Amino acid sequence: MLIRGVALLAGCYLTGQLLGETLGRLLHTNANIGGVGFAMLLLIFAQNWLEKRDRFLPQMQSGILFWSNLYIPVIVAMSATQNVRVALSSGFTALLAGVVPVALCLLFLPLLSAAKPPVETPTEWTT
Repeated sequence: MLIRGVALLAGCYLTGQLLGETLGRLLHTNANIGGVGFAMLLLIFAQNWLEKRDRFLPQMQSGILFWSNLYIPVIVAMSATQNVRVALSSGFTALLAGVVPVALCLLFLPLLSAAKPPVETPTEWTT
């Protein structure tokens, strides 16, 4: 089962890299735009999907946790290989890559808060 967690992580990573490369080509930038971010989102969605169906076993979780302990060193190594000059020369694309996700998060925040069930206030707090 450990191998299934690693396989899930690898599949999400490869799919995320493919999406990042495709987005970079669509925006005429010779760079991977958001590949790791896409991979992390896919992993979150896949994990949530498996948990809802009671198929996310503890052994599978240990495969993902194994690599999550290496996450920061891997990200540092990956960011060291990025072409910073291309990102800065892209100008508007780099600005959009930073502003659009933040704006989307701010737009979805009220929707996510509204979806949360209301919490009853204890009677001790109201008196």
